[in-house]
Amino acid sequence: MVELQQLQKLELIVFDLDGTLLNDEGEIGQESIRLVRELKEMGVAFTFASGRLYSALTKYAEQLGIETPLISLDGAYIRYFPDGKTIYEEYIPRSKVEKAISLADQFLIKYALCHAEAIYYTEHNEVVPDLIDKFGAKFQEVETYGALLDSTLEILFISDYKERLRYIKKCLEFPRTLGLITSYSKSTSNEGLYYLEIKRRGSSKASGLKHLLRHLHTNIKNTAVIGDWYNDIELFETKAVKVALDNAVHDIKERADIITKRSNNDDGVAEFLEQVKSAKLAKK
Repeated sequence: MVELQQLQKLELIVFDLDGTLLNDEGEIGQESIRLVRELKEMGVAFTFASGRLYSALTKYAEQLGIETPLISLDGAYIRYFPDGKTIYEEYIPRSKVEKAISLADQFLIKYALCHAEAIYYTEHNEVVPDLIDKFGAKFQEVETYGALLDSTLEILFISDYKERLRYIKKCLEFPRTLGLITSYSKSTSNEGLYYLEIKRRGSSKASGLKHLLRHLHTNIKNTAVIGDWYNDIELFETKAVKVALDNAVHDIKERADIITKRSNNDDGVAEFLEQVKSAKLAKK
């Protein structure tokens, strides 16, 4: 249960995008847009913590007038909008990128390299844009990966050979390879396809929020996080005010301080923002 004083002290509200701030058509609710504008005038700052690339966040930041750094790629990259100043980046070491590429080539696995601005692929991997579930991402074809190896934030493997992906996952896990974190999943939009995502160990929305709060000199207890999915779990294990939408998965709801009655398709975020606004007005 969240006390009135906690809402009155909020200085920063952090939105997940897909399934949270955005409805299933990828739109922000009009009520939320209005309330963000009103709460900004009351001194509340806003940002995103998303698994999307930075470049896939900027149009929403512009729509809401957000000036706080945006947490992208699940905490691996944090950058101001609109001036573009980077405050944190967690690149995969070049040697680990080269090893991952070598394994993909050996087992005939399609792959791409994620950077802040785009997902890069070669002609050999030209099917990648049609197969990856990366909302709003920009894809760009390159002749070779050579110039990209030193600034890769995430490596994506795609295949219908799940056993090959699992073997690559094993090869890139401790103790064979230090410093990486792997995530294996089934595609939600392409039946029979499986993904393997590789990032540098330590990258998460929660670690990204920690870096951002240190940069902003803001206390976690004066922060609210709003989410719905499994990659929000670490955020929901912090001391922030934790808000789950009605459509959130069970693991998020059981960690939440507040569960809205409305879903992302009913502008559920606005339900919470209205509570914050009422609390701020009651303080005056």
